[in-house]
Amino acid sequence: MAADLTCPDCGTVYEAGPDEPWRCGCGHALEFDERPHPQGDPLPLHSLDTTEGLWTFFEFLPIEQHVTFYEGFTPLVEAPDWDAEFKLEYVFPTGSFKDRGATTTLSRAVELGVEKVIEDSSGNAGASIATYAARAGLDADIYVPADVKQSKLMTIQRADARPVRIEGTREDVTAACQRAVEGDGERDTPYQTGDGWYASHAWNPAFYAGTMTFAFEVAAQQGWTVPDAVVLPIGHGTLFLGAYRGFSLLNEAGIVDGMPRLLGAQAAGYAPIVAALGGDTTDADGEGTTIADGIQIAEPARGTEILEAIEETDGDAIALGGDPIETALDRLHRNGFYVEPTCAVAPAALEQYRENGVIDDGDDVVVPLTGSGLKTL
Repeated sequence: MAADLTCPDCGTVYEAGPDEPWRCGCGHALEFDERPHPQGDPLPLHSLDTTEGLWTFFEFLPIEQHVTFYEGFTPLVEAPDWDAEFKLEYVFPTGSFKDRGATTTLSRAVELGVEKVIEDSSGNAGASIATYAARAGLDADIYVPADVKQSKLMTIQRADARPVRIEGTREDVTAACQRAVEGDGERDTPYQTGDGWYASHAWNPAFYAGTMTFAFEVAAQQGWTVPDAVVLPIGHGTLFLGAYRGFSLLNEAGIVDGMPRLLGAQAAGYAPIVAALGGDTTDADGEGTTIADGIQIAEPARGTEILEAIEETDGDAIALGGDPIETALDRLHRNGFYVEPTCAVAPAALEQYRENGVIDDGDDVVVPLTGSGLKTL
């Protein structure tokens, strides 16, 4: 039976179903009313049957597996030039870590008997939701910016999803999508009574159930220990919050002891988390950058949660301008990591954190490389 949803702010519980709200009536993001924990001690990595991919950790997930390409367990490789380990999240079926959330989100949609999903995205999440909707045999509308990259648009179309191009800001795209989800009702009525079920990578708790498997894999690949720090990009913070939730759950289950410092990286000019922390949100010229289009989010749906995760892990967030991102991208390509520009934000931030003394030499640091360079073609 599908898990119900609850509001962690006001305590309202919503029964699971295809018309369930995509957020609480009080405006807060919803969560599952259960947080499964596994029983017993974990197996060492060499003894784990990883043929189910990230669904190896089904005991942690409040969702049954219905839609999968057996994605997950991406490689964790040494990156000596950075004195870190890179987790190659760009080797997923659609070329980005968003597949972690798509497999759980579309599995939830099948559980609920959904017939059509709707998502808004700058590209990667939309391509992933469209692909997994095709795997599930569900219709999908993907709301995208009018200037979305052609490669990402083609991925959506080739999965037989319908791209809906919206002029204006990224926030305009989200607003148009949410109006479609709610039909002709007012925006203060968050029930899914319109044209489909909101498979939002920013709002839907099923997506975060998938992204938290990133933490489970890192811990397993490091012998059920946690690194000193993880440096991650922040747009809506789906991977950042997934990592926080995953490492927190491992601690609650007694599987690991301690939390890594979660260090965020945002693009200059689109750095609301950095601004909330009192940091510098522009580049050396006092401007922003457009190179990292995948994280150009002015208002993260779960911004308060991101700030809480930073505080709880003694973390931080910084903004990077175009020059260090381009330098990091070139360096990644020269070292054989074929990634898209947004992916270079976290490695660029790693260098800045070292210069600032936040990360010390010899610290065990993990950096996810989140999107494939094929996305730029």
